[in-house]
Amino acid sequence: MEEAQDKLRWGILATGSIAASFVEGVMNSRLGTVSAVGSRSQESADGFAEKFGGIPNRHPSYQGLLEDEEVDAVYIATPHPMHKKWAIKAAQAGKHILCEKPIGLNIFEAEQIIKAAKDNGVFLMEAYMYRCSDQTLEIIKLIKDGAIGQVKSIEASFSFDIGDNPDGRHLNKALGGGGILDVGGYPMSMAGLIAGVANGETFSEPKQIKAVGFIGDTGVDEYTSAVVGFDGGITARLSCGVALEEPINVSVSGSEGRLFVPVPWKPSPQGGETELHLYKNGSEEPEVIKVKTEKYLYGAEADAVAKGIEAKEAIFPAMSCEDTLALMRSLDRWREEIGLHYEGE
Repeated sequence: MEEAQDKLRWGILATGSIAASFVEGVMNSRLGTVSAVGSRSQESADGFAEKFGGIPNRHPSYQGLLEDEEVDAVYIATPHPMHKKWAIKAAQAGKHILCEKPIGLNIFEAEQIIKAAKDNGVFLMEAYMYRCSDQTLEIIKLIKDGAIGQVKSIEASFSFDIGDNPDGRHLNKALGGGGILDVGGYPMSMAGLIAGVANGETFSEPKQIKAVGFIGDTGVDEYTSAVVGFDGGITARLSCGVALEEPINVSVSGSEGRLFVPVPWKPSPQGGETELHLYKNGSEEPEVIKVKTEKYLYGAEADAVAKGIEAKEAIFPAMSCEDTLALMRSLDRWREEIGLHYEGE
């Protein structure tokens, strides 16, 4: 898949800011190219295509994109409640799928999407781009090598203040708004990944989840925290939010030290260097581990899909369908703990 004519041909379904980030990544990937974009109007599709130097095929509908024979894989970048509809339609159209997180609003939607992909013989992956980064590979290596001894506790957070815009998707309940669905999957999936690796697996689903949260005037979780228990005596303290500015980082404590990740979710978006801080017990100053990469973050994600298609399964540590189901069940339990439900549930 190295030659240009053999590159995975991407179609971009929806044209928001996250779609723009992904297209930039694909344009700087090894194994992919962007051949088409689909939007809700011709004007929007054309404007998006021109922004990136002229994506050749522009469709004024999502369905038109799925019918494009020059598209091998579809990146779904719509708001959360539309993921199920268009992921299933993409599967039925025979397109491989990278679906923005969360893959659906709940476990039932996730199961339907995964079943559609399997029934139609297409590859499916949920888009947690940090899982495809060189930094995440280094974190896994350090845990496996026992750099902090036996993992005991994990702290992970992803919270920001989007501002007062009740109609924007972050605070709009009809659009699946709220912290847990928008960014809660990051700390929960990182905790599951680290606990899994520490326990000799690829991913661990929590045994226990206890949580509190604040549900605002629009009916979504503005900020929330969870305490989570895994096998092996591993605990985690997780937080997320869309209406509260908090530190965004990950810290993993073990029997022999602590690993601090200053930039866990978007390391080196356009390549570059990040740092991991390793504190050994009894040492006040950390060993600074530099992680250098030439890969664009979203380009690495696109390449992970291309490799997964060839292997017929997601290649660790990219999100497998089993990881997605375990994560979705965990997010459902987190929402249940704070009494947050969406229409139709």
